[in-house]
Amino acid sequence: MEIPGEGQLQGEAGSIWLASAPQTGYPALDTDIEADVAVIGAGVAGLTAALALKRAGHTVAVIEAARVGTGVTGHTTGKVTSLHRLAYTDLVRRHGTDTARIYGQANQAAIGHLQRVVAAEDIDCDFRVVANYTYAETDEALERVRAEAGLAARLGLPSSFTTDVPLPFPVMGAVRFDGQAQIHAVKYLQGLARAVQGDGSRVFEQTRALAVRDGIPGVVDTEGGTVRARDVIVATNVPFGDQGLFESRCQPHRSYIIAGPMDGPPLDATFISVDEPMRSILTASVNGENYVLVGGEGHRVSGAGDTVGRYGRLAAFARDRLGVREVGYRWSTQDNMPVDGLPYAGLLSPDAAHVYVITGLRKWGLTNGTAAALILTDAISGRGNPWATVFDSNRITPAASADGVADEETTPSDATGEASPQRGKVTLAPGQGTVIEVDGESTAVYKDTDGQVHSLSAICTHLGCTVEFNPADTTWDCPCHGSRFAADGTVIHGPANANLPPGPEHLPEGIN
Repeated sequence: MEIPGEGQLQGEAGSIWLASAPQTGYPALDTDIEADVAVIGAGVAGLTAALALKRAGHTVAVIEAARVGTGVTGHTTGKVTSLHRLAYTDLVRRHGTDTARIYGQANQAAIGHLQRVVAAEDIDCDFRVVANYTYAETDEALERVRAEAGLAARLGLPSSFTTDVPLPFPVMGAVRFDGQAQIHAVKYLQGLARAVQGDGSRVFEQTRALAVRDGIPGVVDTEGGTVRARDVIVATNVPFGDQGLFESRCQPHRSYIIAGPMDGPPLDATFISVDEPMRSILTASVNGENYVLVGGEGHRVSGAGDTVGRYGRLAAFARDRLGVREVGYRWSTQDNMPVDGLPYAGLLSPDAAHVYVITGLRKWGLTNGTAAALILTDAISGRGNPWATVFDSNRITPAASADGVADEETTPSDATGEASPQRGKVTLAPGQGTVIEVDGESTAVYKDTDGQVHSLSAICTHLGCTVEFNPADTTWDCPCHGSRFAADGTVIHGPANANLPPGPEHLPEGIN
């Protein structure tokens, strides 16, 4: 079997935000410590909560398995907005007007909180106030846009309908929200981490949490020591120690983004389409160069299909619609999508007393994650919060269905589940991998760019599904629950919490 090369892939694999931010260097935890609150995860939810709690008088210890901002937040578009495509129509239909209004208020408040933190902490993160548009290109989509614009305005949001949409291609109309924003997400998180560090609060990187124990105090066990804390927040996108059964109340979704240089200055606006395939558009100045970012091609993790083709379709849209001549960066990310359309923030389970969770941010983590962090800050500080009931982590929700989450794009794929391991002769191109059978065991084999073949167990360390090689991102992905591993087997996305173990030292003849 011949494994093809990259084909039509263009650009550097990796987030433009991570590539353009300095490397952080917080120490790994190597002893036992105590704090008022332990926070697991240094993304927008965890670090926002950590800083808000510190400012409220608590000492905080942040535990990050990798580096600050290298998780889901570091792979975002950078949109900071309460206009979430056509979310309000869907929320009113499923939960009623009051719930939709509170959801909007929470996200609007998150924009204001983020802007105040940027100013108060003097964070250089390219914060810009912009308008955000949900646009329509067909008659059917136009009617949905008109309805959303009117509904959002009645909910008290900064909404209007417009046919004047500043895109370089014709559209029929859009919902416009004024007073929205965009940021360099990684630089923002690094600024939050700097503000958290000190005065009794600490940030630890390269420190993987192994277990969380509720109690007085709560205990977080890590590879290098333990953190004993009065309260613990699990802010890892996919909840660590999932006692709240969020796997049955969320679905992992993957999305793709490409970024290419643009002529002229960035637009003072961000965009997302109603028509399928969904396209998200953002322009930004990154380290002195202007870029267009195009996102889309989202799908459940069980339906990956041709990942190379997904990047190719985004690149073609950027070229044909936006005049982008080349792709500079490409990356994908995963979000935990709540099946009822509302994020989760609260106690980890009905039985929990001191362990809290943030998850299900429905691909709008910069605002939903910020709002969720403020809810938990109030809960831990003994204050009420007007959004807490809507975000309640222990509300009754339906089990995940095959239909996915309403109003979220799910593009077609040719994937139907776990693939069978290959048998016989396999020839790999440099940078490629596949799953083979060795002595009856599924084995992941990968050829690096120097031509060296490496092997790992192909069995996901979460619940035992067989991983698949993702040639576009050079990762091993689990099609069952969304765990992702680097080419060397290192966990880069949960729910798995352990690396893929090494494979057989000697591979059969014909594997090269």
